[in-house]
Amino acid sequence: MNYIFALTLGIGFAAGLRSLTPAAVVAWAAHLGWLNLSNSPLAFMGSIIAVIIFSVLALFELFVDLQPSTPKRTAPVPLVARIITGGLCGACLCAAANQSLIFGAVLGAVGGVIGAFVGYEIRRKLVAALSVKDLAIALLEDLVTIGLACFLVSR
Repeated sequence: MNYIFALTLGIGFAAGLRSLTPAAVVAWAAHLGWLNLSNSPLAFMGSIIAVIIFSVLALFELFVDLQPSTPKRTAPVPLVARIITGGLCGACLCAAANQSLIFGAVLGAVGGVIGAFVGYEIRRKLVAALSVKDLAIALLEDLVTIGLACFLVSR
């Protein structure tokens, strides 16, 4: 049971890195039957509509993140988005494990805050330490987020 809470915090952390990628991965996992959300209030996450919407939004976010005008993930609006999607993803993982949706949402939201601040600092420090363009680290972060989210929903 404790591993579910670790996975929930982890999916929230991933949402802190990219707010919509974990939601897209959770939607795909529910749609493919990796996460059983059928008897929960979050069953909509497995619908084809949710898969399409979250996938398109995640792809759009990956593109927008590369733009210089994009605000920091720790700014109020992007941070709130990470809290919300982290909470949604955390609740989905707990629902699939027949655990408390509220507890999952809280853990996922906390993970979203942690992921946003830790991810921002790591990215900033890697760009400076490696003397590379932000784009290189951003693309690496995209891959880490996708891989982490896929790993967490497959458990």
